Parts: sequence; structure tokens; C-alpha cells
Amino acid sequence: MRDKQSPRLRTYVKEQNEYFRARTAGLKTLKETLFQELKSRVNETDMSVPTRMDGFWYFTRIQQGGQYAVQCRLPISGPDDWNPPKVAATDAPGSMPGEEVVFDPNIESKGHEFFRLGGLDLSKDGRWLLYGVDVTGDERYDFHIRDLRDGTELPEVLKGIAGACFTPDGRWIFYTLLDEAWRPNAVMRHRVGAPVGEDVEVFLEPDERFWVGVGMSFDERHIVIGSSSKTTSEVLMLPVETPDGEFRAFIPRQEGIEYDVSFARFEGAGPDGVDIPLALVYHNANNPNFEIDVVNLDAHEPPYRLGEGTVVAVGSPYGCERGDEAEAGAGAKRVDTPWMCDGNPAVLQGARGLGIEGIAMHKNFVVLSYRAGGLPHVAVMTKEQAAKDFLAGRPWSFRELVPGVGMVDAVAGGVHNAHGSSDGNGAHLYSISVGGNPSYEAPRMRYTFSSYTTPGQLHELDPGTGHDTLLKEVKVLGDFDSADYRERRVWVTVRDGERVPASLVWRADRCERMREFGNDSCGDEAPSLTLEGRWLSGDKQGDEAQASAIFSSEPVTEPSAKITPAPMFITGYGAYEVSSDPGFSVARLSMLDRGVLYVVAHVRGGGEMGRAWYEQGRRLNKKHTFEDFVDVTRAVENAGLADPKRAVANGGSAGGLLMGAIANMAPECYAGVEADVPFVDALTSILDPSLPLTVTEWDEWGDPLHDKRVYDYMKSYTPYENAPFGPWQGNGDENGHDDEISSDEANKANEFPRIFATTSMNDTRVLYVEPLKWIARLQSQGVDAMARIEVEAGHGGASGRYHQWREVSEENAWCLSVMGITE
Repeated sequence: MRDKQSPRLRTYVKEQNEYFRARTAGLKTLKETLFQELKSRVNETDMSVPTRMDGFWYFTRIQQGGQYAVQCRLPISGPDDWNPPKVAATDAPGSMPGEEVVFDPNIESKGHEFFRLGGLDLSKDGRWLLYGVDVTGDERYDFHIRDLRDGTELPEVLKGIAGACFTPDGRWIFYTLLDEAWRPNAVMRHRVGAPVGEDVEVFLEPDERFWVGVGMSFDERHIVIGSSSKTTSEVLMLPVETPDGEFRAFIPRQEGIEYDVSFARFEGAGPDGVDIPLALVYHNANNPNFEIDVVNLDAHEPPYRLGEGTVVAVGSPYGCERGDEAEAGAGAKRVDTPWMCDGNPAVLQGARGLGIEGIAMHKNFVVLSYRAGGLPHVAVMTKEQAAKDFLAGRPWSFRELVPGVGMVDAVAGGVHNAHGSSDGNGAHLYSISVGGNPSYEAPRMRYTFSSYTTPGQLHELDPGTGHDTLLKEVKVLGDFDSADYRERRVWVTVRDGERVPASLVWRADRCERMREFGNDSCGDEAPSLTLEGRWLSGDKQGDEAQASAIFSSEPVTEPSAKITPAPMFITGYGAYEVSSDPGFSVARLSMLDRGVLYVVAHVRGGGEMGRAWYEQGRRLNKKHTFEDFVDVTRAVENAGLADPKRAVANGGSAGGLLMGAIANMAPECYAGVEADVPFVDALTSILDPSLPLTVTEWDEWGDPLHDKRVYDYMKSYTPYENAPFGPWQGNGDENGHDDEISSDEANKANEFPRIFATTSMNDTRVLYVEPLKWIARLQSQGVDAMARIEVEAGHGGASGRYHQWREVSEENAWCLSVMGITE
């Protein structure tokens, strides 16, 4: 199977795709219905809010029928022009006076089955455009240089690279090369106008665990190289004034320590009104959940050390592998233990699962990003107040930004139950992040907000006055009303005693079993379930009667009200410290409108509760990820909310590994499993260091090649190794004699859920071989399994929005059919 050009493989792929089309032919009407529903809810002609960068306002336009958004710009009216221009969304790209089309992928993609933009960069004067494209899906990009004055392109092309950036003057390009294992491992310097053959290597990373990237610092004073593994990082810098100079490490790497650095200044805050230059250092040298230090560069000459300067924010060490280094006994404490720290801002005191995620300092404001209570948070303050707090040596006066409420002071526990609308159906389960602030000079801060029931919004906040302006809200067409939908966070006590958050979303008038289940709490005040469906914190809500009416102390088999449990779609990821945060989906509405209960299991291995959450679901703790998902499933089903005979699980990539594992572990909980580009033959891949990305993954999964404990542990859970052997084919020995098959194994194969896997032939992250081997094995055992194989795509699937809409409609049609919903 590894020979992609093999006629035998090509025939196999063709036959599997034909089998898939034949098996799903009966879903043609439902697929088309779902596609049309999705399409009818999307404003096909739309544009983004203009964002100022240097001398232009940049924005995107997308037109009905167009697969891709078009990059456009308008010149600013003057240096004080910070109010975005009024641009009609229905106008064609380039139609306004002064409007330029910077890049149109609809034109550039012609003649290609697949097209993905690998990045756009511009010189500071806006003349030169650097852009990269991938037309195969293998994530190797060809970068070109275009003169935006007349559209001509320079002859030099940087082929098959990972990424690139201009220096501000547009005279130099720094770019990253990939080695044979698809690892970005080297940085090259290119002088614009010179032959590529004259390019110079300025950095080479020999350690195969490390990935390399290059870009400009936020203040555009340094070219920055970042080299990092899953557990260690290093930042190297070079002043832009000397692009042909030598890069130097800001702080030399230390094994097991991650850090990053940015630069800013307190304008006019020093003696005689001079500026105070600052380094903002983000690291986990002293605390596994990270801290932020602010270093006065006037008061300290290099070399610098991690841990010096003024500490601004510190994460919680509870439950972390290195927690005892920060506080005696912290590593053994539960992750959700409230964290108190004298030096922290008041807004962080008492937070649970507190992880510090970063700080951004602009001319007029400072923003702190962090996680607490399983959700993302943003805290804000004025730059003037930050300077005063810094010089006075006191905790900084951050205030939390709560959508629909504004900036609020500290609330006990560090978790806020905010509601964005008067009917109580606000977005207390929300995602918030700082975005669209590329200019240091910007007087106001932009941030984005969404929830499972609230379409995405872009806001602009004045931290000085607290005035908040809604710049744009995603419009869902048709009869959509967010008040028709509900979302709720619950905490499931899993088999080892940890409390795992889960998010539930449903349509109020279609999901009968959920009608009494309100949505007025989250975070620490949210209800809790055991595996038996017990409600643990109903007394906190002051509503035990309602609680007991929903959850009994034993599994619910015959609901007294004769209400049928809902069909359920449950999803999760649980790897790489990636959090599955609340977000709106137009495609999801079609499921909710058909009475489906949508559940997200925020399992360990992700980052929802900070670094400890990640550590407890990786390496020799990886099984927690799978056990958490199964236990959340069982808790919801045992509470009578969902029907296991109509439950479908979904996950992709590392979440596809999760899908294969839970199908093996608890097939009785799921009627079907959709596994997208699934990492299901993990042991085979991680044993082969010649494969793309393998060595870099050893920090995540462990190294089975050199550590027998890891080998045995991975072999005990990887989906391919543990797929069922049914009565049709034994696990034969070298003489062809079948092993004796236990009745448990035979039953396991017979009750295995239906499987739908997706994969792409050009995927470099999870090779197509893995899902194809897995599907072949399952089919050989009589399991109802099939695969949709993209021939012209990569890890992210097909390109172009209409192609993607059809794909998700097809996937959702299959899921609904497994639930017994056919129209």
C-alpha cells in the first residue's frame, strides 16, 4: 500500500470509492437536502471588516459562486484614519474607487483540482506581494514574488518550501525548507532579484524532534527564528538593519522548557519622559502552566535568563507533572483545585485549571489570554495603567472581558456565568480571542466571540472607556433564531475520579428529553454526572427537584415519562494540548433541527484545563483520552438523554485515533463511528523514523522504538492492533492454523459499530495507508466499514467552500442515517 503509484493500489482505491458510492447511493436525496439547507443559510456574497496594516485597509470579498475569498485593499486617508471604511459587501472586487485586488484565488486556482494558499506577506510600502500555493495537498508550497503596481512577477520561485516572510523593506526573504520527513528544519536567506541558487542557509536544526519557523517580530525590529519540539523551544533573533548578519538566541534552549518573547515599550514612562523598552517573556521554567515576565531592557543587559523581571501572571501547577517544583504537593492535587497566587492579578485568583496562554502589548492597551474552568478567557487593561502597576511593583489591574457584559472585575473562582441576551439564552459557553490587531498603533482592540448557539461576532473595544462596538456578526439566513437552541456544560466524574467537562447542544423544541434541562450555568457551577447518571451538584443550583427529575441514581432504561432518548452525535479530539472550544456551525443546525443531541467531550490530552489536562492524556497516560470519551458517552446515555442505538461518534486525525480506540473499547455505546483522516495505525508509524513527522511525535506518544514500555502500551490501544477478530477469519499461525477465537472476540466483531473513514492520498500528516489498512482489516472481519478516499487532496480534505460543503453534507447524511433519520 505504501507504493502510491502501484497499479494494484490504484485499483484498490478505485474499488473502495466505488463501494462507498454504491453503499451511500440511497443517501443522495438526504445529502442534497443537507447541502441546500447549509447553502441557504449562508450569505454567499459577503466581506470581512477592513483591517488596517501600514498604509492600507485590507479585507476579503467572497462572491456567490466563488470557491475562495478575494483579498482586497483600500488606501488609508491619513495617519489618524483608524475607522474602517464603509464598503458594500455586494460590490464586486476592485469596484470601489481606489480599491485594489491583492490576490484572487478563484483566478489563481484555475486548472487545478486542489488549491491552497500557503501564506501572503507584503512589503511595508505595500508594493511587493509574497505568496505561496500548494496544488497537490502535500503542504509543500511554491512561493512567488509579485509587483502589485503592474502585476508582473519576478523570475525567482522558492519551490517546495514550508513558509516565507519579507523583511519590511521587501529586499530580503527568509524561508524554511523541509527535510525528507516533511519537517521544517532549515532557514534560508534570499535577496530579492538574485538567483535562488545564491541563497544562504542561516540556520539548520539537526535535532529531528524540532520544527523550525521564521517571521518578523511584532514591532518589526527583528527577524525571528523559532525552533521547538513538543516540550522545548528556542527563539533566535537578528536585527532587520543587518539582514545578512548572524542570528543569536535570546535565551539558549533548555531541555523541557518552552518560551517565547516579544518586545514593546512603556512610552514616556521613564525618567524625564523617556520610553522604557521591554521584553515580554512567556515561559514554563518555574511553573508548568506558564508565567509571563516583563523585563526592563534599560535595567538589564544580555544575556537574559528565564524567570527574571516582573512576574505578571502565573498558571496553576495543580495536577502537572512538574507541579511540585512550583508548590509542594501540587502535582498530586486535582486539576480543578482553585489556584491562589499572591502575585497574580485579582481576576485570576481562585481560577481552576488556570493556564496562561500569552500577552500582547500595544501602544494603548495590554491583553492577557488565559484558560480557566475549561474555557478561554481574555483580560484587558490600558497601557497607562500597566505602566503605573509595573513601576509600583504591584499586581497588574486586568479586568476580564465578558461578551455582552463588558470589562468586569474579579469574580470568585475565576469563572463567569455571563449571558449575552436578556432571555437567559446567552453564550455562557463561549470562545473569545483577540484578533485583527496587526498594528501596534491601533487605539482600540478587536476581539472575536462565538458560542455553540451564537454565530461569530467581531467587536472593537476601547479599554479606556469600556465602549464596545459590534463591527460584524455572521448572518445566518432563513428562519434561524438562536433562542431556539440551548447549550449546557456538565462535568462527568470518570473512572479515575477526575471531572471531565462536556458540552451539550440541542434544539429546545426538538429534543424532548432535554426540555427540562436548562442552560443557566457553566464552569464551577455547572452540574456534574457520574457514570451512573447521578447529579452531584444539583444542590449548588438550588434546584434538586429539577435535577433528580433529569438524572437518576441508576442507568435509565425505561424513562418514566415514556420520552425516547435523543439520537446523539458526540465528538472529541484530545491531543497536542489542542482545546475543543465552543464555536458556531451552520452545518450543525441541520442535525439539531432533526432532534439530534450534539455533545463535545473535552477529554484529557487536549488543553481545556491547562497543561495538566494535556499531560494526563499523552504518552503513558494516553488511555485517559479514550476512557474519558467512553465515560462521558455512558454518563449521557445512562442519564436517559441519549440512545446508544442511535449514537454516532466523530473525530479526525488524532481524534480519529480516539475513534478507533473507543470503537474497540466500547462498541456497545455507538451505532456508528465517523473517523476523518484517522491516525489508526499509530504504532507502525511511530516505529518508523523514516516516515514524515515520526521523530517529532515521540514527545507526544512516547518512543516505542527504544522503550519497550511505550511499545507495549501503544500496542494495547492502537486501533489497528486491537480491531476485532470475528468468526470469519482467525489470527492464524505460520502453519495456517487458526487461533482459537473466544466468544467475546466473536461478539465484539458482531456488535462493532458501523465505520465511515475519510482519507486523502496526498496527506502528509496521517498517511492514507493507515485508514486503508484499518478499513481492510475491519472489512475482512465482517464489520460494516467503508472509506471515502480523496485522490486530489491533503490532510484538510478538498479545497473550495462548495466542495467542502458537499463533503460535510455527505458525512452528516451518513451520520443521520445511522441514527435512523433519513430525511
